[in-house]
Amino acid sequence: MDLNWIRDFECLARTLNFTRASNERNITQSAFSRRIKALESWVGLPLVNRATYPVQLTEAGQQFLPVALEAISQLSESRQSLRDADRGDSRFIRFSVLHTISVNYLAGRIEELQGQIPDLRTRVVSDSLSTCCELLVEGAVDVMLCYYHHSVSPMIDESSFERKDLLTDRLMPVAATEAARALGWNLDVLDGPPIPYLAYERSSFLGMVVENIMGRRPLNIETIYVDSLVETIKRRLVTGSGFAWMPETAIAAELAEGVLVPIGNENWRTNLTISALSNPAAFDTTSRRLWDSL
Repeated sequence: MDLNWIRDFECLARTLNFTRASNERNITQSAFSRRIKALESWVGLPLVNRATYPVQLTEAGQQFLPVALEAISQLSESRQSLRDADRGDSRFIRFSVLHTISVNYLAGRIEELQGQIPDLRTRVVSDSLSTCCELLVEGAVDVMLCYYHHSVSPMIDESSFERKDLLTDRLMPVAATEAARALGWNLDVLDGPPIPYLAYERSSFLGMVVENIMGRRPLNIETIYVDSLVETIKRRLVTGSGFAWMPETAIAAELAEGVLVPIGNENWRTNLTISALSNPAAFDTTSRRLWDSL
């Protein structure tokens, strides 16, 4: 059981529309549908009648809905009680952050900030974009760090939060230098054997950005591996398994050492903005110092 399945079901029961619900949950409709089916498999009965328009809950779905709502409510209340008990002089400031930003940016930045703010204590939750947004909206974290791109942005009401842009990252197609040169891998060349492609899940943030970059332009590539995590794809990338789009912050050392090399021209690259969102009105002194220093 995944709590996200229950949240998805609550959203679908409220909207009675797969497209609207998937947009609200900030995932693709196909991924949303798979998660609803996974919940139905866990329950053992269909919860949604897909043959009607708009969709309707089945009898089992109607019985399960109040149980799902109660579960979400109790878990949220329990979490808030634990958070309230954790307040005090040594209270942890909580972050929700995309995994790759946590590894390649936030860990080092927090280390720098702890040198400036000696009493700083932090707790970081690395997860998907939708979960990071949920945690911020529900008050489970103090600060969220995520990417912004002109084609994909977090589904969140920014009027309730303050946003601070921290860094411009660069997403670029790269490959192991040895393999790229030996095999002539270049995205601008359409003849010859296809280039093995290490892809992100299409429902992930970077997956959606890469889809926007590729558009409908012809490419001589063949997808051989799909994953959601930058670090996992990077491990295969450096061994020469294929090429992948990578945030520059994740491969700065490998580019400097010549382990990886960009393939293709500038048209295959795009800028990402690492941004922080929070509600500073609720901050204590330490939280405010951290926010001002980010």
